[in-house]
Amino acid sequence: MHAHPRGADAANGERLELAHIVRRYGAPFRASRRLSGAQLRALRAIEGCRTPAFGGQVQQCSHCGVQHYRYHSCRNRHCPKCQTLATQRWLAARRAELLPVPYFHLVFTLPHQLNPLAQGNPRALYGLLFAVVSQTLIEFGANPRWLGGQIAASLLLHTWSQTLIHHIHLHCLVAGGALGDDGHWIWPRRGFLFPVQALSAVLRGKFLDTLRAWLAQGRLKLAGSTLALAHPPAQHRLLAALRAHDWVVYAKHTLAGPQQALDYLARYTYKTALSNERLRGLERDTVRFAWRDRAHGNRRKLMQLPAEVFLERFALHVLPARFMRIRHIGLLANRHKRSLLQRVAAALDIPAPQPPQVESAHAFCLRVLHLDITLCSVCGIGRLHLLATIPPAHRQRAPP
Repeated sequence: MHAHPRGADAANGERLELAHIVRRYGAPFRASRRLSGAQLRALRAIEGCRTPAFGGQVQQCSHCGVQHYRYHSCRNRHCPKCQTLATQRWLAARRAELLPVPYFHLVFTLPHQLNPLAQGNPRALYGLLFAVVSQTLIEFGANPRWLGGQIAASLLLHTWSQTLIHHIHLHCLVAGGALGDDGHWIWPRRGFLFPVQALSAVLRGKFLDTLRAWLAQGRLKLAGSTLALAHPPAQHRLLAALRAHDWVVYAKHTLAGPQQALDYLARYTYKTALSNERLRGLERDTVRFAWRDRAHGNRRKLMQLPAEVFLERFALHVLPARFMRIRHIGLLANRHKRSLLQRVAAALDIPAPQPPQVESAHAFCLRVLHLDITLCSVCGIGRLHLLATIPPAHRQRAPP
């Protein structure tokens, strides 16, 4: 007797997943588009996730003898099925570093006029956004007018909107206060960290200064709608248009407390552009998915897109290989984090943070999913033991 994993076809009564759409339309989509290596690997990984493509195990119940087939996950960071454990481990690491101080949630958004340039140069433009936001926050924190010390912040990149269009922004969780040079903790004004308009102006200035230099030096790839930027007059017009308007910066004091602030940010950490829960249907080569219209009271709506357009929008948010979308700055930067957090603990009169223990997949499933993955799902009595290893159908492994 065998217990097979659920089938890969949504038509068999299984809830629609992104993998079903990729399996059905991925081949013609890949053939009709010029995709990056990272985009191709992500789509192939999602297509083969938890199927024989990546191999697996045959496990047998010690009580009833039923054999269970369990296929490996792809572990690609863009796969909506592979991020839950990573999110929980990230949470555990950050929870150990939480400080008993107010926290602030800031969001820095790039103007949409930069979308075509970012699509051709994602590593450069996304990296520049990280750099200028980090510099801006560190400089404001070091300024005695606002704090006058070293801040602690985590930065997370998102590139999508609810409708999967290009919307490049950084979520930042910033501890309220800074560590002074003399070792004491500098508290912020009540409910206030940094002035939003000043943050916006500095961000815009730093970003555009670097962008102007890169364009003049020919350091960016230009094609299609951005090809005209090879000429100085077009560069001047773009830069002037970008300087003419304030850049969007959002800031909010997270009144619920540090743990709630961290739980809130955790929803953004390993989040993919579209979760399987938002998919509503696939009919006549059209994908339907739910989205929230934030411009009209956060109302729930349905969007319909041709399958290939849907995949095109999803592929737009696949990050370059090995690009770090979560970064920590100031007191949380890795180089001196342990010693600096010990100084913070002394300043706040709290115990020094201890490194968290890495949680196993079994312990995670018990704690979060209330599921014992070693227990036979057929008889509910026996324990599963390894009977055989299933080799991957292909000799490829999709990296993040």
